Amino acid sequence: MEANKRIPVTESVWMDLCSLKRAGQTYSQLLEEMIEERKKAKLFHDMEEIEEKGEFVEFPW
Repeated sequence: MEANKRIPVTESVWMDLCSLKRAGQTYSQLLEEMIEERKKAKLFHDMEEIEEKGEFVEFPW
């Protein structure tokens, strides 16, 4: 079941969203795409942080 929710945004945010949306793309699809990109960016950031701060041991294969 799909829920319709309203998210209040400023006029400038609305205009930025409009400029990012492709023809035929829904705002829901745009937001899903943006969320996935953000998740990927966070994963890479977290991996870099772990690599910089972490202590690693070699596995004896």
